[in-house]
Amino acid sequence: MAETDSTGSTWRYTWARKQNERRQRRYRAAEAAWRRHDDELRRLRTLAVDLRGSAAAGRGLPLALEHGEKVLRAWPAAQLVELRHTAVLPAPDLTLEPHPAPLRHRSPDGVRAVDAGMAVITNRRLAFLGGGGRRDWAYAKMTGLSHDPAAPVTLIQVLDRKRTTGLRLPAAAAVDFRFVLTLAFADAIEQRDTVLAQLDELIAEHDQTRPFRPAIVTPAQARLTARIPGGRRAVVVTAALTLAVPVAVLDSDPPVRSASERAVAATPAPSPTPTATRRAKPRPTPSTSVAPRERRCGAPANPMGYDFCDGQRIRRPDHRICDHFDCERDFWSGRGYLVQCRDGSVSLTGGRRGACADQKGVRRTVFT
Repeated sequence: MAETDSTGSTWRYTWARKQNERRQRRYRAAEAAWRRHDDELRRLRTLAVDLRGSAAAGRGLPLALEHGEKVLRAWPAAQLVELRHTAVLPAPDLTLEPHPAPLRHRSPDGVRAVDAGMAVITNRRLAFLGGGGRRDWAYAKMTGLSHDPAAPVTLIQVLDRKRTTGLRLPAAAAVDFRFVLTLAFADAIEQRDTVLAQLDELIAEHDQTRPFRPAIVTPAQARLTARIPGGRRAVVVTAALTLAVPVAVLDSDPPVRSASERAVAATPAPSPTPTATRRAKPRPTPSTSVAPRERRCGAPANPMGYDFCDGQRIRRPDHRICDHFDCERDFWSGRGYLVQCRDGSVSLTGGRRGACADQKGVRRTVFT
């Protein structure tokens, strides 16, 4: 039986099934990523409430605790590092990184390991117990603290030591080490509540970015371009070639005429007799008005009226947008306004931190 253009056509149902499967895959991936980060924030929130430390936790460690000193956490695999050049580190603060980047295992340039041992965080100091001896960094004497954003290295400056030193931990342990160190420093200045309030704010902000389940498309929404291999892009290329061929023909050189044709053309035509002369009727001048083109400023043709010119930002795009624009992966999980990335795809991350991060940044805004 031949296919028809009705909503009962087989190709329309196939298109709707594939579209729904693709949207569900993207939604599940975005939901899983969102859930992982939510679990991590809530884990840190619980750790900030429960971690108080105790003197008993220091039993068995080759570290003599002072009166009232408590051990919060210890890491058996740590390296003492030194910075080869002189640098001024930022002052210690309580700022938490909401989306820390993955850490590589190698140390940054200019940092060398000088000893290996154990790192211990107490409520008064950070201590390193290595084969070459012990190294302490008291919170009351810290003047600089820097966590490398790409490597599991923490550098520290103190008042009574000129050389910048620090610790390098395994990448998997660096997140907890940095967080516990922030908690210990907050306790030293009696600001643990500030860390808790910051975590509550991060959890609330992250909750607003939870992906929405995508709408279900129906066979009636299928467009005829879905039947053409290549889709809308193939239609655009074909239309461009159709317009380019007549232009190329008009711009080509005129045909070369033979010698006999040139001779006939050069023979003067006989003068018309007075009786045969007639006054030519003036021809109507063709209208020079041209129908105005739809203003898009380079945006693809679409029934929604979206363009790259100006107007209002789009935060809730039409459900047909991915039929006319090249939507990025996880498009519907975005929580900003509509922008075009530098690779040509569109994204709903406009105005958000890291917009079009995987597409080399934002190119321009899409308006309506």
